[in-house]
Amino acid sequence: MCTYITPLDTETRFIILMHPKEFKKTKNGTGHFTHLSLSHSEIFIGIDFTEHRTVNKIINDSENTCYLLYPHVESIRLNKESIGKKGKKTVLFLLDATWPCSRAMLSASPNIDILKKVSFTHKEVSGFQFKKQPKEYYLSTMESTLCVLKLLNENKIENIAAEKLDTFLLPFEKMVEYQLSCNTVKRNI
Repeated sequence: MCTYITPLDTETRFIILMHPKEFKKTKNGTGHFTHLSLSHSEIFIGIDFTEHRTVNKIINDSENTCYLLYPHVESIRLNKESIGKKGKKTVLFLLDATWPCSRAMLSASPNIDILKKVSFTHKEVSGFQFKKQPKEYYLSTMESTLCVLKLLNENKIENIAAEKLDTFLLPFEKMVEYQLSCNTVKRNI
């Protein structure tokens, strides 16, 4: 799948916090694809990031304005509001986990849970055809990141060419295509 990845350069720094269960599952997960697809990203594995030196350094850096992509009643809705502060670097934390695991990560990591939440509304349906999402509007990490990138473009925080955004999901789409072909082969055996 990596041959389909073309890393995007972004002004926004993306920090992907991956639950160990996602890390152990496969190296072809959407969190890995998201990280490889964003040249200005880092990935850290864990549940409790309270004492994580690098994560805390990023959060406490006065040059940064940090946000967490996570739905919340008081979240900044990217469809209607912009993020970032003039003269500061925008850092967006992403949780790569199932919904129950992401709640456990936030419960264990008050330094992450306290960050301003960012969310968005969308009409997308997940392309994860071989994995059932808990609700029809839930998206994978990579699909959510694409929605965010498009909204950051609209808000003039990013300036990513449309054709690059159009191919962002290609590794994800090829992974789904491959998984579906494997299921077809299994059914024919």
